[in-house]
Amino acid sequence: MRTLVSCLGLALGSLLFHAESRAQDTALVVGTASPAGVYHLAGRALCRLSTQPCRAEASAGSQANLEAIRRGELEFAFAQSDLHYYAVHGQAAFQAAGPDPALRSLFSLHSEPFTLVVRRDAGIHGLDDLPGRAVNIGNPGSGQRGTMQRLMAMQAWHNGDFRLINDLPAEQQSLELCHGNIDAMVYTVGHPNASVAQAIRLCNAALVDVQGEAVERLIADYPFFSPAWIAGGLYGSDQPAVRTFGVRATLVTSASADPERVYRLVADLFDNLTRFKAFHPAFGTLTPQGMIHDGLSAPLHEGALRYYRERGWLEAPEEATADAD
Repeated sequence: MRTLVSCLGLALGSLLFHAESRAQDTALVVGTASPAGVYHLAGRALCRLSTQPCRAEASAGSQANLEAIRRGELEFAFAQSDLHYYAVHGQAAFQAAGPDPALRSLFSLHSEPFTLVVRRDAGIHGLDDLPGRAVNIGNPGSGQRGTMQRLMAMQAWHNGDFRLINDLPAEQQSLELCHGNIDAMVYTVGHPNASVAQAIRLCNAALVDVQGEAVERLIADYPFFSPAWIAGGLYGSDQPAVRTFGVRATLVTSASADPERVYRLVADLFDNLTRFKAFHPAFGTLTPQGMIHDGLSAPLHEGALRYYRERGWLEAPEEATADAD
């Protein structure tokens, strides 16, 4: 009998050990966006640097990612700083769901200029030329669609003002532009970008300035927007610099995320920041101070906060949360 009890005890202990080991080895899943965009590349780069099992998972984009974080279906995800703000405050696409008090920030990454790419034969030279044209505004749940809808509202534009409003995902829009099915596409993304490069290379598309009174009011009214520019020559020697506005990429999680897993993920990135910056030109100007302050509307997660304090980047508790005003 004693032997049987001993064997059962060993078996139970073994089961508990393996269950704990499996829990510790559970992969981090980072929700990104279209495989054609910089979010997915950033997620893959983050996972390559991670000392924990990790995989980057393509998704419908920022809004879908934030909704999945709220439902507990994703542990980590990228989101544009504008949708990040809306989720915290329960505004725009998140109005019905209400504020998300459990949303937490980890850090921000690159600036994402709002990019307008047009067919050269479409006669589109600026923002005011878009009405009456066929425009791809992005798939539902994507950050580019959210930003375009905010810009349309500021311009007092409605879907009926366009010949066609399309909702293609980012990986399909450049070919649709080249096939003549759309006249213009918008993309909120870091540069250089493969989808934009494809449109310019295959069908001689062009980048157009996004300026005007509506853009100035957007920047004045919303703290997550700022002036932005796309450097000249990124897509060929004849491509001029483009003036526009933009947001920032942010990585978010939930307050319920394991602080140790968050701490290790943040440490793996910042301990290898030079390596991370080499993955894409859009990451080249990143600095720790900018990454832990800019574009963050949700409070910092306690695991991230612990790392930043250990590095001496945040010294006082009142500095630990990002400005949500």
